[in-house]
Amino acid sequence: MASQITVPKNLCILRLSAIGDVCHAVAMVQQMQQQWPHLKITWVIGKVEAALLSGLTDVEFIIFDKKAGIKSYRDLWQQLRGRKFDVLFHMQVALRASFASLCIPAKIKIGFDRARAKEGQWLFTNKKVAPQQHPHVLDGFMAFAHSLGIETEKPSWQMPISDQALLWASEQLLTAQPIAVISPAASKAERNWHNEGYAEIADHLSERGFCVIICGGPTTMEKLLAESIIQLSNAKIINLVGKTSLKQLLSILKLAHLVIAPDTGPAHMAVTVGTPVIGLYAHSNPHRTGPYNCQHYVVSCYKQVIEQQFHKPLIKLPWGIRAKGSNLMNGITISQVKDKVRQLIADNYPELRGIDDL
Repeated sequence: MASQITVPKNLCILRLSAIGDVCHAVAMVQQMQQQWPHLKITWVIGKVEAALLSGLTDVEFIIFDKKAGIKSYRDLWQQLRGRKFDVLFHMQVALRASFASLCIPAKIKIGFDRARAKEGQWLFTNKKVAPQQHPHVLDGFMAFAHSLGIETEKPSWQMPISDQALLWASEQLLTAQPIAVISPAASKAERNWHNEGYAEIADHLSERGFCVIICGGPTTMEKLLAESIIQLSNAKIINLVGKTSLKQLLSILKLAHLVIAPDTGPAHMAVTVGTPVIGLYAHSNPHRTGPYNCQHYVVSCYKQVIEQQFHKPLIKLPWGIRAKGSNLMNGITISQVKDKVRQLIADNYPELRGIDDL
């Protein structure tokens, strides 16, 4: 494909959601910018995700508000009326994204290969990325850059964080202690670990000298979850649930020394700012959706669960197949998470070692 497509002057990216996925896409965008600094990039993105990425260098954002229904498509068409892109990266398989792609005028529309172009995405594109065997989501996104002949390197990020947001975060963390952040809530409650586990890990981190922060969004579920963990814990936990913007949360994660989280956006946000993450997984394959660059710190019972449910070895099951069940995360033990805490500290902060028998 690279021989068939000349270097574009302008490029449109269609990736509306979610937080973790747009973080992965940023890595791809910034590698393209490094090699083609004159490329004009427009990104059609969701409203929440735009709040996180606003200020990203040399990227024009056009917000697609899915809550607006039909109006969102009309607004997108109006905003792009009269424009023409050399290339569209159609990077989301949801049907609403494919309908949105009809509002984006582009000569070449590149989508996923046929095996991954679910929900009929292949009908809305005229070029495909090369097939990949068992890619992480981020690597799947990098395939779009490869389709234009770009040779990518190990992902790195330059996230847009203002001095004001960093100052706000530092004012919340007025301590000489190292910072540990627990972001306990995923978008679906079944992906959350149990409260008792989080509370005991908070105690463990506090005993090791960490200042423990709990963070999350403003939903009732997240607030109640945080309150329960705090009540069960003996540690002095700073509760920032529902008290941060996405930019402020990103700043907190940047100042942290480690993050513990299930399959949720803040885990991937932490990776973009270089903070090591202990990911907790049961429902989805961490090799596909886990925190990039931190796979060695993942605690997962996904393989055991998925093989029990489908009675086949994982290698013989479709890549990315999800496990179902409301209590699967209980397969993760407290001792496993403590072991990863010890490993992470030993790898990254040897000066904090010394209480390994806790």
